[in-house]
Amino acid sequence: MVFRRRDRLPILSRISGLVYPKGGWARAASYVWHRLRRLPDAPHRIARGMFAGILVSFTPLFGFHFLLAVIVGYAIRANILAALLATFLGNPITFPFIAGAALATGNWIFGFGDPLSFPQIMAAFSRAGAELWHNLTSPFTGEPAHWSSLARFYDRVFLPYLVGGVLPGTLAGLAGYYVTIPLVTAYQNRRRKKLRERFLRIREQLAERAAAEAARAAAGGAGQADPAGAPQPDRPPAPGE
Repeated sequence: MVFRRRDRLPILSRISGLVYPKGGWARAASYVWHRLRRLPDAPHRIARGMFAGILVSFTPLFGFHFLLAVIVGYAIRANILAALLATFLGNPITFPFIAGAALATGNWIFGFGDPLSFPQIMAAFSRAGAELWHNLTSPFTGEPAHWSSLARFYDRVFLPYLVGGVLPGTLAGLAGYYVTIPLVTAYQNRRRKKLRERFLRIREQLAERAAAEAARAAAGGAGQADPAGAPQPDRPPAPGE
């Protein structure tokens, strides 16, 4: 492929790049916003994509955010690339705040007690993943399957996270939608103005060049007289005339 790296990065470097990208998260966010502004689409479609990507980032379906962003973006007729780029709102820096807001809302909806802390949430994810892997491999190892950790994870983490993420995700998505429209509109208008000014400047330069070439051609034609019609210079009389 054209954009594939010539020298592939080691697996540890690729994993660390997912946690902390090269250049930092500020540079990564700047790159995502730069790509969003330059998308060749209407501002409201780009803003819808922002809404879809941000909403999906508030779900606990990690590993499926891209797929969900495509589905939601297609359903609301959004710019799909904008929806995919907006999922980068969910990253290791923002996930503690997203998970906290989603679980606090979910616990309030279901009437649970004190919400779990972020380390407890991560521990629940780890135990559930380990138990799921154990159950998937149990037919080959002969060990019995266990579902207690998965059941507790579903009741106390996954379901409150999924349901509770809808409200803060919708609010954050709407904020992203209404912020994106004027910013993208202003950028596209400014870019369109610059392109128009550049086009007019190039057209003026071409017109001036064509006029200069026409003037040189006219001057060169005037300096070359027709030999048949040109006056002959006086010559001395020949002997015998």
